Amino acid sequence: MTPTELTVRQKSKVLDIAFDDGSAFSLPFELLRVYSPSAEVRGHGTGQEVLQLGKREVGVTALEPVGNYAVQPTFTDGHNTGLFTWEYLYKLGNQQQALWADYMQRLHAAGFEGDSGRQPGAAIPGAPVAAKGCGSH
Repeated sequence: MTPTELTVRQKSKVLDIAFDDGSAFSLPFELLRVYSPSAEVRGHGTGQEVLQLGKREVGVTALEPVGNYAVQPTFTDGHNTGLFTWEYLYKLGNQQQALWADYMQRLHAAGFEGDSGRQPGAAIPGAPVAAKGCGSH
C-alpha cells in the first residue's frame, strides 16, 4: 500500500491520506497521537502501553518524510518519536472506529471519560472518505 496523496489539514486537525488501492481516510491528529507507534506510547512490550490523556486539541507542527516508507509527525505537545509507516497509517484508517471505541473504553476505565472530545457511540470524526469512482462497484 502506497499513499497517492497526503494532506495535513490544520483547521480540521486531520491528516487526509489516499492510497493506491483507491481507499482514503481522514485521520484525526488525536487518533494519530494516542496511537503513536513510539515506545513512549506503546511501551516495549504487551501490557506496557501508556494511556495518552489530554490529546483532544493536539495539533501537528511538522510532517517529515522518512525514506519512501513512512512519515514522522511532530505534535504540538512536543511528541515526535513515532514513525508512521504507510502500512500503519492504512491500519489506523481501516480500523478507525474500533480504535476510537477501544480508546474511549480505556479512558472510561481509567476514570478519564471526558478527556477526549469523543463520546461513546457518537459519530466518529474522520470516518473513511468515500473512494473515488462511480460508486456502483
